[in-house]
Amino acid sequence: MQNHYFDTLIIGSGLAGYTLALNLAQEKKVCIVTKLSTNDGASGWAQGGIAAALSNHDSPEKHAQDTLQAGAGLCNEEITYDITKKGPQAIQWLIDQGVEFTREQGSETGYHLTNEGGHSMRRIIHSGDATGKAIQQTLIEKIKQHPNIHVSEHHIAIDLITSDKVSDHPGEHNKRCFGAYILDKRNDKVRTFIAQNTVLATGGASKVYLYTTNPDTATGDGIAMGWRAGCRIANMEFIQFHPTCLYHPYAKTFLISEAVRGEGGLLKLPNGAQFMSKHDPRAELAPRDIVARAIDFEMKKRGLDCVYLDISHKPLDFLQNHFPNIYSRCLELGIDIAKKPIPVVPAAHYTCGGIVTDKNGQTDLHNLYAIGETAHTGLHGANRLASNSLLECLVIAQAAAKDIMNQPPVASVKLPDWDESRVTDADEEIVISHNWDELRRFMWSYVGIVRTTKRLQRAQRRIELLREEINEYYTNFRVTSDLLELRNLVDTDDLIVRSAQLRHESRGLHFSRDYPDTLLHAEDIVLKR
Repeated sequence: MQNHYFDTLIIGSGLAGYTLALNLAQEKKVCIVTKLSTNDGASGWAQGGIAAALSNHDSPEKHAQDTLQAGAGLCNEEITYDITKKGPQAIQWLIDQGVEFTREQGSETGYHLTNEGGHSMRRIIHSGDATGKAIQQTLIEKIKQHPNIHVSEHHIAIDLITSDKVSDHPGEHNKRCFGAYILDKRNDKVRTFIAQNTVLATGGASKVYLYTTNPDTATGDGIAMGWRAGCRIANMEFIQFHPTCLYHPYAKTFLISEAVRGEGGLLKLPNGAQFMSKHDPRAELAPRDIVARAIDFEMKKRGLDCVYLDISHKPLDFLQNHFPNIYSRCLELGIDIAKKPIPVVPAAHYTCGGIVTDKNGQTDLHNLYAIGETAHTGLHGANRLASNSLLECLVIAQAAAKDIMNQPPVASVKLPDWDESRVTDADEEIVISHNWDELRRFMWSYVGIVRTTKRLQRAQRRIELLREEINEYYTNFRVTSDLLELRNLVDTDDLIVRSAQLRHESRGLHFSRDYPDTLLHAEDIVLKR
């Protein structure tokens, strides 16, 4: 076995992980573990931008109020006000790193601020319509140049190493994390990564659904590992479905940004009729859960494959300047958005629940943190307000960095090696691909935008059968990347379904036909092993 030692181990390579690494690296030796390359996190796919109160007409309090309203009674108010207050400083940090946001002559901030659903005013700072990509590219260059940051590409975490695996650190009262077992995908060797502090920054779990705007890496790895290690998990029933994913056979995960509706895009039926005003007085600028349910309702009612988002009434130069990436990609696929509407469908987009943390990203285990979409801070409540996700990544990662700096050193212990002495090579790997496909299909059918008790029960029975088969496979055969992701998928599916079964109401992103009313008092659904 080969052991690797670091001050901080960061599992995941999105904005949260990179922000943390850069804030620690002046004093700490940091390792970033990523399943693919440094460019493959979901953060790079973010189009719209980052919400923050930057203009004199806005304030962190107004931003917080919009967040609380979208969160449908389940946001943590203290966390919400803290994050929105720190928003402007977080944006300035990105500017100081060299991120080039879209400018606008004559504006009080010097930057163009756009609007999105659920916001009471323009406060989304962006870089064209590829904000995540611009930020990631800037930070990656700094990551690569920093001598204290080591990046392990094409590595996937198997499980965390906790004190219950170490003979001289028993007991729940002192449960700690000492690092993780990591599979090197290039040679299928398992390594032990040992760290003073370990951080889960693996993103969300939208790949548990058949249709998603997320990259293939979004398989709930951090959430599943945290759960298996003993962390509490909260509000996993709140999966945000983005209302407008491009409907096209060759672009199944291409997102049409919220900002298209913010700049005047109209949702229409195939006959050109608008329908959003029938569902909400805010029409196209209603929060995402309302818009997604409205589209789902119209599609099912009329037997449609998709609806249409029309912004062709805007001038060509406006579209090319505001949405260059969307304009060019649609044109490649034969859709000129200056002349005709864009076919769109809802798709799984964001995981609002996750590993329970405090405002510094600390989990229930000593020396284990969770940041970004993997975590549940309480900011998003029952429905994430558009463009708050990257803001949370920045603010919590910076808070976690300060907290880690203040942590006392952990005494070194001897950790057990990864044991594969009783396993063999898999006999039929086709089982993995079949189970993967089945999981994602029944989650889409039974645990989607609209749910029922019977659908959830059917999903639960299938999860139990598949989990037994997957665990048997995991126990008897050498681990592979596909097997590890499948194992994480089934654990995450189980958390989503169990949480949904426990919520006997409809609130935010969770809508049940059997419990259509919203309860007077909002409560988190918290699962503990």
